[in-house]
Amino acid sequence: MRAGCWQDKHPHYAKMGDGLKFIALPLLGLAALWTAPAIAQDSPNGWIVQISPYLWATGLDGDVSPFRSGPTVSIEKDFSEVMDSLNLGGFINFWARNGRFVLSGDMMFVDTTDSTAGTLPALPGLPAGLPVSGDVDTTQFMATVQGGYRFHDAPGLTVDGLAGLRFWHISNELTVRALGQSRRFKESFSWVDPVIGMRALARISERWSFQAQADVGGFGMGSDQTWSALGTFNYIITDNGSVSFGYKIMDVDYDDDGHVFDARLQGPVIGATWRF
Repeated sequence: MRAGCWQDKHPHYAKMGDGLKFIALPLLGLAALWTAPAIAQDSPNGWIVQISPYLWATGLDGDVSPFRSGPTVSIEKDFSEVMDSLNLGGFINFWARNGRFVLSGDMMFVDTTDSTAGTLPALPGLPAGLPVSGDVDTTQFMATVQGGYRFHDAPGLTVDGLAGLRFWHISNELTVRALGQSRRFKESFSWVDPVIGMRALARISERWSFQAQADVGGFGMGSDQTWSALGTFNYIITDNGSVSFGYKIMDVDYDDDGHVFDARLQGPVIGATWRF
């Protein structure tokens, strides 16, 4: 994300290496589909597990105050702008079932750096026009863990009820350089939201299916409100592997002790699932 007055001055650079890091997890997952041995539909202990690394081409839109004493600023970045400042990013989804009992997990990690350079205005004892530069390094970590019960189980449609927790951790480090010196400031904040949701999977054909998952939470206990929605079309490649594409939205409204993270992340998703 961007912070403070730097958001309108950030120069955009093409970073092919960053893009490769961003899609590394989905590519590794896709490779696993072709190399994993054939596995029976049900494991001996009754658990069926799915691991799904994916790429989320998300933009960011909202209001953020990364530092307690700083101003709240509006941010609007599309996916290409996120890629310009990306250092490292990864997304992975986990799902498991034993009979009618289910587990669902989702994790996001994004590390970005925004940079700018300019000149200082005239200050007492200093000439005008002194060069100054700054970097803001931001890391966002989110993990959602939910458990639930499959209350509808038919050959063409399954529906799961879910409940759990969503954990957020935001860390910001500001580095300012001027007059041959540099100063560094760092703050972080975290919160936990209760969430409830549902997951449905509909069979379209022998190889195609559609999955929808949504949740809502916060209720003033962590954030004021949070919700997310995901819809994907899935294509089975092997007995234990498939690929998916769709769209995901995540919205959170957090405001506490001077820290503000009122943002919406949304964009297309593409991923690979390894089932065992």
